[in-house]
Amino acid sequence: MPMSRRDLLKIGTGATASLVFGRTGASAAEAIAGAVTRPGAARAARAAALITKPIPSSGEQIPVIGLGSSQTFNLRPGQQGYAEAQQVVREFRDLGGTVIDSSPTYNRSEQFVGETIRGFGIQNQIFVATKVNVGDAGKAAAARQMEESLRTYGREQLDLIQVWNLGGSIRQLTDAYITEHLEILKEWKTAGKIRYLGITTSRDPQYSDVEAAMSQYPMDFVQLDYSIGDRVPEQRLLPLAREKGIAVLANRPFTTGNLFGRVRGKPLPDFAAEFDCNSWAQYFLKFLVSHPAVTCVIPATSRPQHLADNMAAGAPPVPDAAARARIAAHFARL
Repeated sequence: MPMSRRDLLKIGTGATASLVFGRTGASAAEAIAGAVTRPGAARAARAAALITKPIPSSGEQIPVIGLGSSQTFNLRPGQQGYAEAQQVVREFRDLGGTVIDSSPTYNRSEQFVGETIRGFGIQNQIFVATKVNVGDAGKAAAARQMEESLRTYGREQLDLIQVWNLGGSIRQLTDAYITEHLEILKEWKTAGKIRYLGITTSRDPQYSDVEAAMSQYPMDFVQLDYSIGDRVPEQRLLPLAREKGIAVLANRPFTTGNLFGRVRGKPLPDFAAEFDCNSWAQYFLKFLVSHPAVTCVIPATSRPQHLADNMAAGAPPVPDAAARARIAAHFARL
């Protein structure tokens, strides 16, 4: 049976949050973890600021750990797990997180995020990243979809809209519709309705088209799947992002969760303590945020204990190049 992250935490850390971050001495990671287990600790966690990186096109700093929403936030009011997922969003902001990524194509996830941040009154404290994709329906249809996103988030301006899968279908990868999608995004950016524009992909077969788009079109962001178990983007896309000054959002940082099965029953290496890493999730995430091209990693979760674990990976220190090599080499031997 595949080992889930939840089971791994139970086996490897006992009481989850208290032991995942249970080393003695104060640290930023422990302050963040304690924010969901101790009264008033969220304020302390804010003081233990998350690492930030600049968006190359503007210099604006954003935290290196964000929050994804695909599947995990496909929830309706009153549905089991809805209140817990809302708690995740609230605590994400309390812990200093800002970047939440969603899409109109994620079933009800975008509506969930919108109604949650409006309900908490934090809609203007979130770096809202969403997407547009209407296939061959044209610019007017794209504008209607984006206007609906504005209403969903209760905003007059969104931070980032990305062309989802280059404007094609997840089943039929193509770059046939990227030009007109980017045209409407450029118009919206000029009009001040968005601050940044970009593209996304979630399939390796589309990488050649993504590379061509990054070379041809001006953009602020590219989103792609990247993990210690899927390092293909390191070959061409991440170096190109650095060369072109494009910010990178890394999704699926645990692949499909199967990374946790690979480390089942195995202790963290001793050297993980050198960069304040206290769980396998942090090990995987710190590897990603330490890549110089990666601006923000967006793990998705609807569980508060997993959120605390993820956010602790955004606390300093960041592994240096030598530590990155050790992380990768150790994982390859498992």
